Amino acid sequence: MVITPDIPTLKYTIENGIKCFKLVAEPVNQEILPGVFIKGWGYNGSIPGPTIQVYPGDYVNIRVINHLSEATSIHWHGLNVPNVMDGVPDVEPSPRIEPGYYFDYHFRITNPPGTHMYHSHVNVAKQDMLGLLGGFVILNPHERNVNKDYLLLMQEWSLIGLDKGKKVEPGQYNLKPFAMDFNMFTINGKSFPSTTPMPVEYDDIVRLRLGAIQINHHPMHIHGHQFLVEKADGNPIADNDRILKNTILVAAGETWDVLFKANNPGIWPFHCHISHHVSNNFTDGTGGMFTTLVYKL
Repeated sequence: MVITPDIPTLKYTIENGIKCFKLVAEPVNQEILPGVFIKGWGYNGSIPGPTIQVYPGDYVNIRVINHLSEATSIHWHGLNVPNVMDGVPDVEPSPRIEPGYYFDYHFRITNPPGTHMYHSHVNVAKQDMLGLLGGFVILNPHERNVNKDYLLLMQEWSLIGLDKGKKVEPGQYNLKPFAMDFNMFTINGKSFPSTTPMPVEYDDIVRLRLGAIQINHHPMHIHGHQFLVEKADGNPIADNDRILKNTILVAAGETWDVLFKANNPGIWPFHCHISHHVSNNFTDGTGGMFTTLVYKL
């Protein structure tokens, strides 16, 4: 199974052979640093929302309940679904979910194993930038050679009331969803040093699944290792076409799956390589989109 540090996996029930999930779109106070909360929109009390994990061939029903103040929808980013289930009501027969109502998205999983996302496709400039994002992972039921499997989702925020270059004091901060300048950056809803490290053991084969849905692009860089680029937008890359890298650009709307062998013990950074993105409000010290791989002794 995939681990999304700091984010839960969405539970399901099985009814008549269908995997049934429930997502609640709602206001969320997300703690990005100790005592520092952003007042955003998320799913099931979390930004990003809980990770959905399924297998090829599964038939799923995902009930989306709208507790927001305006209509919303969910687009299943990268998934091959019927038009009415794609979640873009401005141009498709897929409905708007009005406040206080719900809609059941139901479809069969026909994509191969890989990493995808889900996010709002109503009033996108506002809703996505307030946090409506989650991971959608199609697992490989036959996989046996990957020991650790982590999903990391990058987001950027414009917090109101922060003086640039000043320490971020505890409190609850409103967001400017239409801003093009950002002062806080997160992986799975946390800014360093609050990001949870990813434990590995020597000789592990480790997969990192990377995704972004907002405005900025993020060149994600690993220290002390080289990784093979395994999948792009959930689609497998042929063995002969895989390239060895230590930095990969995750553009808005993209997912990448990369693999590496844990063969260099230590505590190793994994972070965005845009300098502003590894700070907290441009203050001294490491922050933002920064986490670590920690070898167990």
